[in-house]
Amino acid sequence: MGKRLALSCWLGLAGGGALAAEPAPPIVLVVHGGAGTIARAELDAELEASYRATLAEALRIGQAILRGGGTSVDAVEATVRHLEDSPLFNAGKGAVFTHEGRNELDASIMDGQTRAAGAVAGVTILKNPISAARAVMERSEHVMLTGRGAEVFATAQGLEVVDPSYFWTERRWKALQKALRPEPAATTSATSAVERRGFGTVGAVALDRAGNLAAGTSTGGMTNKRYGRVGDTPIVGAGTYAANPTCAVSATGHGEYFIRWHVAARICALIELAGLPVGEAATQVIETLRAAGGEGGVIALDGHGNFALPFNTPGMYRGWIVDDGAPVTAIFAADEP
Repeated sequence: MGKRLALSCWLGLAGGGALAAEPAPPIVLVVHGGAGTIARAELDAELEASYRATLAEALRIGQAILRGGGTSVDAVEATVRHLEDSPLFNAGKGAVFTHEGRNELDASIMDGQTRAAGAVAGVTILKNPISAARAVMERSEHVMLTGRGAEVFATAQGLEVVDPSYFWTERRWKALQKALRPEPAATTSATSAVERRGFGTVGAVALDRAGNLAAGTSTGGMTNKRYGRVGDTPIVGAGTYAANPTCAVSATGHGEYFIRWHVAARICALIELAGLPVGEAATQVIETLRAAGGEGGVIALDGHGNFALPFNTPGMYRGWIVDDGAPVTAIFAADEP
């Protein structure tokens, strides 16, 4: 198991005297681009710079929306869309291939103010699944739509449709070919199994000026997945959750564990029922997952602007930005400023 890290930041403003006006909530945006076996030796300087630049630009996009008075939902959708449009991450354009050589995409989004949520699963022609998930949340009576039905709905809502070939990338295709080749028994281990599955996601959590939270997550699933497998990303409470009184969470990792441990909602429940701060709640759940054999991480943000980014793998693509600050990005466990 790789190094484990939890970063918690407290951004609340200092209170004044008894008669001082309540300060406006800080605007905060936190993102991730997937957790897993991210080895420094396998990430050259140019590729690392590309990852960091894409994360930073996504953060700036969301920050501009929040500073302009946009909602946390607006910021989360736009931020995740930018990551979906990059071939670097396992979501949207960079999605991995299934056993049959298809790209099947999942996404979800949740509004912490209303607890409205929307999700899509197993879609193959929607350029930005996070926008389809938002359309389900805001323009339907449902929470999750799957496959062809989700595509028909999103198309009727005017969302952008692409030919499935749009999602083809040489890097992901080669990863599938490698996964399809039998490996000697001696090479099988927990780590190599994770590498073969190739899981990963992108996600964002945001706090806007009105004090409202939102969370969104998008993924291409696992390399070589079969039988219409769906992971935690589109499952509200597992891969995504947001509730103003507690926190907003987006998860990344081995989805089966995140579903069984109800990770995103569990973190918020620990804040609500046990009174834990967001950093302690998130770290406790990720450590519980590690003990059970589940690998991954989360980004979690509360309504005061405190956030945490714990993971139990060697790395997690991640970053954050506040108010008029500059974006901060990190990849490896030792990257924290």
